[in-house]
Amino acid sequence: MYGHALSANVYGIDGKIIHIETDISPGLPQVHLVGLPDAAVRESVDRVRSAIRNCGFVFPLERVTINLAPADLRKEGASFDLAVALCLLMTSAQVSSRPFEEMLIVGELALDGSTRPVPGILSMVDEAKKQGITHVLVPAGNAEEASLIEGITVYSIQSLAELKPCATEEAAAALLPSLVYVDAMRTFDHSPPYADSFEDYSDVKGQSHAKRAMTIAAAGMHNILLSGPPGTGKTMLIRRLPTILPPLTEEEALEVSKIYSVSGKWERSSNGLLRIRPFRSPHHSISQAGLIGGGSIPKPGEVSLAHRGVLFLDELPEFPRQALELLRQPLEDRYVTIGRAKAVYQFPAHLMLAGSMNPCPCGFDGSSHQVCRCTPARLARYRSRLSGPLLDRIDLQLEVPRAAVQEWEGHTVSSADMRSAVLRAHSIQSQRYKALPVRFNSELTGAWLRQFCPLTAEANKLLSKVYDQLGLSFRAHDRLLKLARTIADVEQEQVIDIPHLAEAIRYRSLDRTMHAATPFT
Repeated sequence: MYGHALSANVYGIDGKIIHIETDISPGLPQVHLVGLPDAAVRESVDRVRSAIRNCGFVFPLERVTINLAPADLRKEGASFDLAVALCLLMTSAQVSSRPFEEMLIVGELALDGSTRPVPGILSMVDEAKKQGITHVLVPAGNAEEASLIEGITVYSIQSLAELKPCATEEAAAALLPSLVYVDAMRTFDHSPPYADSFEDYSDVKGQSHAKRAMTIAAAGMHNILLSGPPGTGKTMLIRRLPTILPPLTEEEALEVSKIYSVSGKWERSSNGLLRIRPFRSPHHSISQAGLIGGGSIPKPGEVSLAHRGVLFLDELPEFPRQALELLRQPLEDRYVTIGRAKAVYQFPAHLMLAGSMNPCPCGFDGSSHQVCRCTPARLARYRSRLSGPLLDRIDLQLEVPRAAVQEWEGHTVSSADMRSAVLRAHSIQSQRYKALPVRFNSELTGAWLRQFCPLTAEANKLLSKVYDQLGLSFRAHDRLLKLARTIADVEQEQVIDIPHLAEAIRYRSLDRTMHAATPFT
């Protein structure tokens, strides 16, 4: 006797449809599981056997062969339990096959037959939709998440025993409508969601030049690094970045929600998919795998959890240099590649890096109010943790000095003021790049950079002069041009002129200062 069911697994952040095949034939009562399963999948045989028996069904006392196809793809995790159990029940004629054989069936089983949610359900259901599958059966704990994919009918169960009445096609057809998941609590508030309004840039007194830099960084999604003595507001400035960033687009929201689903970090949102751009702030003791991603079954790291949002590294030089060097490839390619013996995994990492640091270990190098106590050797060791290639990838490098008392008075720029400028710049970029696979100026490369970053003759001469005199790399030259493009957009100018380029040049001073003090490798 032969049976077939559809299930799915996650590779990277994408789902992959897996075909479950079962064959029951005369012979000694034993189970053979084939199709490149890992340890968790092989253990599913014992879970499925106990679940079937404890739910009042009969486990076949014959030779059972279970195949997970395609056979060359490694199968990982416990997401196949429910599909394997149901496929065996259909093959042994204990459950009608007709309504279930064309469904996507995903879920883990406990020994008593109750269902348990699995990570990555959003990716699996999205892949099912792409493959033309419109009905899915999932654990009750995954039903809300699965229902976020439009055009899919979601059936949810809390136990395998709920399917016991489905012995015939008619009985199954009568039962299924009662299993359809309906989220009565879901709201449909599609107003633009912004981060917590309790934090606002009006809380930061003075620092108008730093707020200007934050506006430009948010307008073009440029990487930014703030350096200054303790207590000047560096952390406050960066932690308020989410209050001026626009909400995720529909495509971005699905992409980010998939990452959080695969990581097991998805939480209910009043708007369904995650709408606010991620803001991740890991501690400097984080491991390389925690930052970039990894594990025996690779999972996204902080750089991927910050996809389409902000990765904030507070006290940047305190992070291990090896971990920081691993950021170079994601910042350039906008994805992370993790290789394993039997598979290669890719996780998106299209993020905005925001860092803060003190100018030296004691924090007062260059300060006019406190004396720096660091020796030249100690200062060199501290600064050597940030390599030249990493700084080369940071578009805005700004010194944040102690604010004078006079700056506290008068009008303070708020998040609403800054967000208005950011949204205008984003609107300009959206129109400019509507026919291209880019959204922000920071994403421009090659011919697009030359096409969309026109300079006046005077600005072009200045750029050539700066390139020669400052010894800029090709990467720094291009990033300078993209930054000037964003400044022009903030000022609502079509052509990059000298003031726009001059301001961009001022934001590239920190790497030259640190290079002068320390030889980088």
